[in-house]
Amino acid sequence: MDDAFMRSVSDADPDIHQVLIKELKRGKEGLEMIASENYTSKAVMEVTGSVLTNKYSEGYPGKRYYSGNEFVDIAENLAIERAKQLFNAEYVNVQPHSGSTANMEAYFALLELGDPILAMSLDHGGLLTHGHFVNFSGKFYKFSHYAVDEQTHYLDMDTVRKHALEVKPKLIVAGFSAYPRELDFKAFREIADEVGALLMADIAHIAGLVAGGEHPNPFPHAHVVTTTTHKTLRGPRGAIIMAHEEFGKKLNSAVFPGMQGGPLDHVVAAKAVAFKEALEPEFKNYARQTRLNASALAESLMEHGAKISTDGTDNHLVLMDISPYGMGGKVAESVLDKVGIFTNKNMIPFDTRSPFDPSGIRIGTPALTTRGLGTLEMREIGELIVKTLQNHENEQQLASVRDQVLAMCSNYPFYPGLNY
Repeated sequence: MDDAFMRSVSDADPDIHQVLIKELKRGKEGLEMIASENYTSKAVMEVTGSVLTNKYSEGYPGKRYYSGNEFVDIAENLAIERAKQLFNAEYVNVQPHSGSTANMEAYFALLELGDPILAMSLDHGGLLTHGHFVNFSGKFYKFSHYAVDEQTHYLDMDTVRKHALEVKPKLIVAGFSAYPRELDFKAFREIADEVGALLMADIAHIAGLVAGGEHPNPFPHAHVVTTTTHKTLRGPRGAIIMAHEEFGKKLNSAVFPGMQGGPLDHVVAAKAVAFKEALEPEFKNYARQTRLNASALAESLMEHGAKISTDGTDNHLVLMDISPYGMGGKVAESVLDKVGIFTNKNMIPFDTRSPFDPSGIRIGTPALTTRGLGTLEMREIGELIVKTLQNHENEQQLASVRDQVLAMCSNYPFYPGLNY
């Protein structure tokens, strides 16, 4: 074999090697609080970077368009069976490359182009693939959107029902990217049945909580469920589609050959590893701690005067209004980055600012819970966030917060033993 194929990245590409070193350092010295991010296990990373990246396996187990897939089939079948057990699903497709493609494939399997769909508005906590006009979903389908209550920021299912009766959707989507409360899948299904619609649950952000028993399972109420595998579920970047068995044939066809060619076999195998990890008793403890940490963070922020959507959280995230500090979300995200607290700017319900510089930030606890931080640290972090925003132009105060962040990080090793 060519010697070039046996070189490490440090020899083969020093520029990318430096990227790895710097990203590892960033992780070690900062508090990752972007709600949609997490850390995978060493095992998941090992499989994601494995020999399986070399294989081409268009089709499904036992029905491939290439030879030499006997071992790939084992991995994919393990991923399917473990996901079924994890979510109590009758059918699972583990090939979708991302949450966006999983949603596209589900729509194509269930609907005709131009069909009406009802989903949560993006600026009230929904997702881009739930009908935003710049996205394929908003271009290919006729979306209407439900919103949260203007006073409480809670979903009002009576309002969702009224909206559904008006628009008569073929599909109702229950899911969010920035809603800090539980979803009532049973109530959504009752509305769907009343208007003759199918129900799709997009649990990309709460899949780990569902798997760990800290959020209600969308099954058996939802007809189809999509989720990413890398957020609260702690797997590799990717997605899966789950459903009642009756939709399996259409969904399989929508994934391949409808939308995708060969699956990413190294990622599919890594999904199998992540599902096995999520089936272990320790994962329930992780899911519970993630939720407890978010609750402690929200309480701390409010105790220090912060304004929080719905005055708390039931899940892994907190949505914070930062307008009282005299800035937009873009500046808030930047100044928090400066002290080593990583969040993301985010619209809040009934926001009057631009999505590029909204009135809020979204803060999550999945990654720091994986790292080992608990409620005491979350309460301290809440105080540090408020202190940073209150003193965003005071370099001395920001330096003090940065020192406290570094001290906290030093107590919680980040991938110990990993060196690039």
